[in-house]
Amino acid sequence: MIPWLRRGDPFPPLALALAEPNGLLAAGGDLGVPRLLAAYQRGIFPWFSPGEPILWWSPDPRMVLFPEEFRVSRSLRKRIVRGDYQITSDTAFAQVMAECAAPRGDERGTWISPAMVQAYCWLHEAGHAHSFEAWVQGENGVELAGGVFGVAIRRAF
Repeated sequence: MIPWLRRGDPFPPLALALAEPNGLLAAGGDLGVPRLLAAYQRGIFPWFSPGEPILWWSPDPRMVLFPEEFRVSRSLRKRIVRGDYQITSDTAFAQVMAECAAPRGDERGTWISPAMVQAYCWLHEAGHAHSFEAWVQGENGVELAGGVFGVAIRRAF
């Protein structure tokens, strides 16, 4: 059984996260900036569907990207050389979130609910969440082609 968090309750120790489903740690609480920062600082993140309680996760193992190990593919290298795009940061945070939340193909639903968009926009306004955007020339001018958003905690993103 996982604990139910009330406003102000601390997260339980990560060692109490369930093995199945992998990493489920707690439910409840809120999506305010202090709670989200406390979560990310401990390797915990919210993930739930609209209409469900907030679920807090810390799966084992966690994925970590090491930039020094990134290898540029030949096709990406060609695109970089072509230079027909522009990269920006923090210029369209809400738009990147909205595009990430949009349905893709036959997929139904998304974890990026309106409540999550609002919570991450609060994190962005507080200077903790950031976006990187890729822009290309489209039929109607420069258009958002892709992007990524995340939370920066110390040296991790």
